[in-house]
Amino acid sequence: MNWSSLEALLAGVNKYSTVFGSVWLSVVLIFRLLVFAVAAQPVWGDDLKDFVCNTIQPGCTHVCHDHTFPISHIHLWALQLILITCPSFLVLGHVKLREKKNRNNATTQEGRQLYANPGKKRGGLWWTYLFSLIFKTVIDAGFLYILYYIYTGFDLPTQTKCSLYPCPNVVDCYLSRPTEKKIFTIFMVVSSSLCILLCIIEMCYLVCKHCNRVLHERIKQKRMQYFSQQKLRALSQLGFECSMDLTASTHSLRKLKNDIL
Repeated sequence: MNWSSLEALLAGVNKYSTVFGSVWLSVVLIFRLLVFAVAAQPVWGDDLKDFVCNTIQPGCTHVCHDHTFPISHIHLWALQLILITCPSFLVLGHVKLREKKNRNNATTQEGRQLYANPGKKRGGLWWTYLFSLIFKTVIDAGFLYILYYIYTGFDLPTQTKCSLYPCPNVVDCYLSRPTEKKIFTIFMVVSSSLCILLCIIEMCYLVCKHCNRVLHERIKQKRMQYFSQQKLRALSQLGFECSMDLTASTHSLRKLKNDIL
């Protein structure tokens, strides 16, 4: 996929997002994807090559590196970025499906469309959008927990000790540029936390807006029912008064007729 195709997809995602969704997308693109591609990857580079232990025993450095870094930060972040962007494309696919249904219905139903605005978050699209927010929140929180659990925090030591086979004894191993790696780790953790916060705020916004709309619709429906009942009562009262007037007129005519006779 080239950059123009990716730009078109992201523009489509941003088109059907809320304000908070647009901010989330900006944070992902600028503070996470751009930093990951431009700065973080060169800093990590080849971890094994830059990982040095004070021994010449064959295989010791590889074993100690694998023990210290079970999963590389850079690979973990790459997988995280891929997974958190998938739900947004799911929303875009749902909108495209609605547009396709509109075109098919327009050709078979004399131009009538199923959806007046396919991108409006109502019905199934509202649930799809809410599910995408939940999925993104769970993914970001899950990866933060994995990173914290594997490395027992977000700190990177400058030196580690290793006594695994085939190391002859306890050896000291050293990381290259540990302070720089620690700074980027904290930056990515803060960016992920900000994305989680934005997703939670957007979920609250969607739910509150939906509840507000449902409440207004119910109030409007009750008002219409009230005015309909008032109108029926007025018509009934008017009919009753007309009936009373007609009865009184008939009684007067009968009395006048009796007087004449």
